[in-house]
Amino acid sequence: MTAQPEHKTAALPDPTTPEAVLVTRARQGDEPAIRELIRRMNPRLFRIARGIVASDADAEEVVQESYLKAFTRLDSFRAEARFSTWLIRITINSARMKLRASRPEEAYDTVTETRSAPGAILAFPGQDANMPEAQLGRTQIRALLESTVAQLPSDLRLPFLMREAENMSVLAIARDLSLNPITVKTRLFRARRRLRAALEERIHGGFDAIFPFDGARCADMADRVVAGLRQS
Repeated sequence: MTAQPEHKTAALPDPTTPEAVLVTRARQGDEPAIRELIRRMNPRLFRIARGIVASDADAEEVVQESYLKAFTRLDSFRAEARFSTWLIRITINSARMKLRASRPEEAYDTVTETRSAPGAILAFPGQDANMPEAQLGRTQIRALLESTVAQLPSDLRLPFLMREAENMSVLAIARDLSLNPITVKTRLFRARRRLRAALEERIHGGFDAIFPFDGARCADMADRVVAGLRQS
């Protein structure tokens, strides 16, 4: 059943409403439930898309397309996994398709992996308030992190964002990317090694601040998705 949100005018659900309840309401075309699911998923989906494609604009386009695919195909969602997991997989597939379309000569997953030695994770300076780095504004730190992470190749950038920005487990990342957990660990190690030289002497952390998707951008995404569903 295609969602028809224009007929629903109920208030937004409580933020604690279980995901499964929201999905049931979304199947019935409940616009507030759709908007709440979008609000909850926006940051993670945007970061995942941004881990694959090369720009914020491309990532935002991928996320919108993924929502439309998901909400117009809810009848095909059988609840064998969480709705959020299903939506993450749709987003990954959409982002990879966009990447291939823009750079058809490049294969997404062509890196030959080798088992790396353990350790050597990012070691940031301490949080001494007298350090020049500690006086940087959050916006400046985020800009630095985003610029550095964006330079990673996509096969390293995506698992890094999923782990460090979204705090997903290695097993969850391996599941969603259809990779061996050892491969995920290897890619995380390689991403951290590349980033360390650029970051460890300048900042003391803050990966949760990179590639945000909230506020007006989040609300605008919900508006565009609902408008698209009304036209479907």
